[in-house]
Amino acid sequence: MASRSRWPSTRSVLRLFNLLPSYNLSPLLHTVRHNGTVAAAAEVPESRKSPIQILRTAAEVRSWRREQLTKGLTVGLVPTMGALHAGHMRLVQSSMRMNDATMVSIFVNPSQFAPTEDLASYPRDFDADIEQLAAQDGDNRQVDVVFAPHVEEMYPNGIPLHIAEQKGAFVTVHGLSEQLEGRIRPQFFRGVATVVSKLLNIVTPERVYFGQKDIQQTVVVKRLVQDLCYGSVVHVVPTSRDANGLALSSRNAYLTEQTRQDAAAIYKGLQNAVMVYRQNTSAEKIIEAVVSTITEKFDKEEIEYVCVNDKDTLEELETVHPLKGAIVSLAVRVPNKFGGKTRLIDNILL
Repeated sequence: MASRSRWPSTRSVLRLFNLLPSYNLSPLLHTVRHNGTVAAAAEVPESRKSPIQILRTAAEVRSWRREQLTKGLTVGLVPTMGALHAGHMRLVQSSMRMNDATMVSIFVNPSQFAPTEDLASYPRDFDADIEQLAAQDGDNRQVDVVFAPHVEEMYPNGIPLHIAEQKGAFVTVHGLSEQLEGRIRPQFFRGVATVVSKLLNIVTPERVYFGQKDIQQTVVVKRLVQDLCYGSVVHVVPTSRDANGLALSSRNAYLTEQTRQDAAAIYKGLQNAVMVYRQNTSAEKIIEAVVSTITEKFDKEEIEYVCVNDKDTLEELETVHPLKGAIVSLAVRVPNKFGGKTRLIDNILL
């Protein structure tokens, strides 16, 4: 029987994970001490006079939400970690079209970062984010409110970055969180599921919006909403891209201009996967098409994975059923302007 369609092997993935760079967070990481624990404070600053109402606490959000309910208004939520770009604005525009009121949350969620990852250096520009949101206008609607909580509001008992030191309630979506990104970043989806649960509990939106670029995240969130009986509908908005096909991401700010140009090979590889699929449903052949294209610009060792998976279960496929299709997803480490590597993820639907 043919091996399951994942490149590279699990052993290779673990080896690559061990090579991920280590960041010294201590010079940059603010901390909040609460009951003897340390919470990673991925804080947003107090903004100058804002054209959009900014709420900082769950109580303020719930008060605002009650006002919308009494007026019979629907609410859309766009969760973000800030460093907003055109892809985020596409989510915002989708919410503005479909809802009476739109809330954008800006919160760099510490629980989805490992101690060796870029929590401290993650791009932040709160005032620029607010300016972008204030400029959005559609069908005589605008962004109504921004929820920008401090870390202690979302994690009142603190949030150490090491899972072994974390105490309290966290949410895990089993069966969908361990593969793909979850294999490389084992605590990532636990953090995502936890913070999304908190946001849905606080805001209770009719609709919530996510981008297809983080496709595994959308699968995890859909199952979370279904299994925990949330009343919100999850909307997935297609990936926004640069002119050369590079998927928009806040972490693109780390890249040099040359790397941005070279990274066009990532989406080109995914497009080639679609072309191969039209002639051959073998996942192995599809993956080969992606890898051969990307390695025109980047070393093969920098490809963390290329996988063909079921759209709903994320099961790794050997053959793609023509009537159902699949997800082709990948992660590649590319050179950044700091002399290190930045992980880029992308995907395409077959």
